[in-house]
Amino acid sequence: MKNQDPPLDILKPLVALFNNGKLRQSLSESSQLLEIFPNSIVLCNISGASSAGLKQFDAAIKYYKKALEIKPDYAEAYYNMGIALKDNGDLDAAIDSYKKALEIKPDYVGAYFNTGNILKDTGDLEAAIDSYKKALEIKPDYAEAYNNIGLILKDKGDLEEATNSYKKALEIKPDFAEAYNNIGIILQEKSDLVSAIKSYEIAIKIKPNFADAYYNLGNAHKENSNLKKAISSYKMTLDIQPNSSDAYLNMGIALNNLGDLEAAIICYKNTLKINPSYTEAYFNMAITLKSQGNLEVALDNFKQALKINTNYAPALSQSHYLASIMSNWSYAKTLEQYLSSDLLDGNLSIYGLLSFEDNPLMHLERASNLVKSQYKLLPLFNGKSVLKSNRIKIGYFSSYFRQHPVTMLSVKMLECSDREKFEIFAFHYGPIVNDEYNLRINAAFDHFINVSEMSDKEIASLALENSIDIAIEFNGFMKDERIGILAYRPSPIQINYLAYPGTMGADFYDYIVADETLIPEDQKSNYAENIIYLPSCYMPQDNSRQISDKPLTRQDFNLPEDGFVFCCFNNSFKITPKEFDIWMRLLSKVDGSVLWLLKANKSSVENLKSEAEKRGVKADRLIFADKLAIEEHLARQRLADLFLDTFNFNAHTTASDALWVGLPVVTKIGKGFAARVAGSLLTSIEVPELITTSEKEYEALALDLATNPEKLSLIKKKLADKRSTAPLFDTETYTKNLEKAYIKAYERYSSGLPPAEIKIL
Repeated sequence: MKNQDPPLDILKPLVALFNNGKLRQSLSESSQLLEIFPNSIVLCNISGASSAGLKQFDAAIKYYKKALEIKPDYAEAYYNMGIALKDNGDLDAAIDSYKKALEIKPDYVGAYFNTGNILKDTGDLEAAIDSYKKALEIKPDYAEAYNNIGLILKDKGDLEEATNSYKKALEIKPDFAEAYNNIGIILQEKSDLVSAIKSYEIAIKIKPNFADAYYNLGNAHKENSNLKKAISSYKMTLDIQPNSSDAYLNMGIALNNLGDLEAAIICYKNTLKINPSYTEAYFNMAITLKSQGNLEVALDNFKQALKINTNYAPALSQSHYLASIMSNWSYAKTLEQYLSSDLLDGNLSIYGLLSFEDNPLMHLERASNLVKSQYKLLPLFNGKSVLKSNRIKIGYFSSYFRQHPVTMLSVKMLECSDREKFEIFAFHYGPIVNDEYNLRINAAFDHFINVSEMSDKEIASLALENSIDIAIEFNGFMKDERIGILAYRPSPIQINYLAYPGTMGADFYDYIVADETLIPEDQKSNYAENIIYLPSCYMPQDNSRQISDKPLTRQDFNLPEDGFVFCCFNNSFKITPKEFDIWMRLLSKVDGSVLWLLKANKSSVENLKSEAEKRGVKADRLIFADKLAIEEHLARQRLADLFLDTFNFNAHTTASDALWVGLPVVTKIGKGFAARVAGSLLTSIEVPELITTSEKEYEALALDLATNPEKLSLIKKKLADKRSTAPLFDTETYTKNLEKAYIKAYERYSSGLPPAEIKIL
């Protein structure tokens, strides 16, 4: 035919079909016309573009090649073919196609830009930047190129230059919503959450249907502890992008943290409908189910997460911890081979692993790895001296200012504080529970500040504004931790004390409070902190605790009137087969004896009974105690004869409870902090004969005391005498010694000396 293109009266309706999005009809009619006008460049382009729009990339490439047969120097055909090749996953061929377009048309800015996009996505970052810069040489006002250079610089860790590149994009294009969103991401990464939120909000104002900006805004609000606003932002994301599994997941996490567990579970289920292989969704579902007490289903969800990713560290450690809580030792054992793997994905939850192994070096490594990966924050305190009042200001940071072992142990110490020398602050970020202990400890502080709705940085800034001299980590790696607060270094002196039984593994903690039994000379290297050695036990006590005078009998608790009662009121996760084997042998050797345990959960009870039967001990010789008010719980312990401690993770508060009521505690001292606490308590109450150093010695001593009533009676009498004379329960002297340590630490700082080991004699 003479004319390679059809008449305009035929082309115009065809182009209109394409422009109106009627791609199938456009492709059908243009391909039919190509049979009549085989040399039509226009028809090749319409057919190629329609095919690409329908994601029929092979067909699109075929039509562009047809166009190039007609016109070999057709740069646009090479360019469009590059787009189709990229969408079809053939990236090398796409780059070649863009190069050919540039050979024909050296100022083809789009070809440079698209080449840069491919190089960026494939990780060839320097070449990508070079390609974007060539685009900018041709088109200096190319805002998108500056934006993409910013993305690359951000990935390379050059946040300042990335921000500058985004700002250049905004100078050219002030309504560039994506650039504002990207600046927000950098501000959030730098923990400037307030500015990040403003940047996301500007992006949304410019582009109201910007799902990514709403999602990022939700994350920033969540990180800023404004959970309600976070949830609202995630809902907006989902209104625009209903299949955003990430938005459902993070909304679930926010709802969980807000305490709306049922709504959180619905979000996780929606996440999994969209993405059935989403490891984190199964993991967080398990966390929420565990909080509900639905342990079996929680464990199933942990297992599902691990089925998808065997090396997912959070699920490995949490499922091991949960299996231990449930006394499901067989499953816990199957996980143990993975816990020390070098191929783990993510961070282990380390608190529960204290019962897994008594290995202080591993405890240090896990803590250090966790902190290094999560807390890379700039310190707020600049090291300059501040205007001082007459009193040293001590800030305690915790979620546990309620009936919790941390508060129950420390409340009397805080009440005994020397208010002429110290001004004490509580920074409380946990749930508000107006129980007896919350009211009591609230009154013990000069200032009790509820910071639960503030971000870590805001709390740290508040501490700085209040000129806190010594910040006390009173939560550690335990539930509801906010380690990020002290990671900002709001105070010149920061101390790891009481809550977490081990090193925090971080350089922003200057000291850890301990004693010479707890951290012997040969273990110092396994602690990142300098050690404050108190002269007696590191653990404070409340020597005003009341023991119920309500008449209690063994019959009240299903205990034998005459049989020997071994007991262990430790949390179930601390009990391992090593202790249990010994306990069952003791029951077998001591006729009529029983083992009195705390009723942790239904699964643990059933599993422990089953484990007893496996070892030839009838299940009914295990007696499980329900929870009671603390005064009655203390009183009922007098019905027992001997407390048997756990090994890797000793009795801590439970041991001090037992000693307070005069119940002997047999312990095996280990290597790590958590494995030496009971030994520290027994040393402080001056009954070291109850400390053993091996499983064999532990078993022999327990058997000796169980079969030698006179010897046991002498031990109990000694405990009763020592309660009022030994250092352990002398809260007033303990408080003075702790305050001496605080003063020494402060004097070192104010004299310009670095933190160093402190011994209080």
